[in-house]
Amino acid sequence: MRTADIYLFDRFAGKLIEDDLGSFSFKYDAEYLQGESSVAVSCTMPLKKEPYVSNSLFPFFDGLIPEGWLLDIAEKNWKLDGRDRMGLLWGLGLPCLYERNLENADGFFLPHGIFKCVN
Repeated sequence: MRTADIYLFDRFAGKLIEDDLGSFSFKYDAEYLQGESSVAVSCTMPLKKEPYVSNSLFPFFDGLIPEGWLLDIAEKNWKLDGRDRMGLLWGLGLPCLYERNLENADGFFLPHGIFKCVN
């Protein structure tokens, strides 16, 4: 089993889990769901108490993995398996930045979300 802790705005939002059979689940943290400023990880994964379950990596997370020639380079140089989507997410997509950013008072752009891998 492999897991990734998902953080949004430096707040723990939930866990992405791949079980030993290759199924995936994502569950929002109960404390995160109670926060007034909590936002969904993706429009396709609105806030809810029940876990999301899928036989393949959720499209939002899968979309963070490079494609084409960049994926080819990563597979060759880092010996990554192109069929191991969670492995690719760990190796290439994490930590990653969303497209949206926030600007702090000093004019620096801060990432909207950062993902952390957990063993």
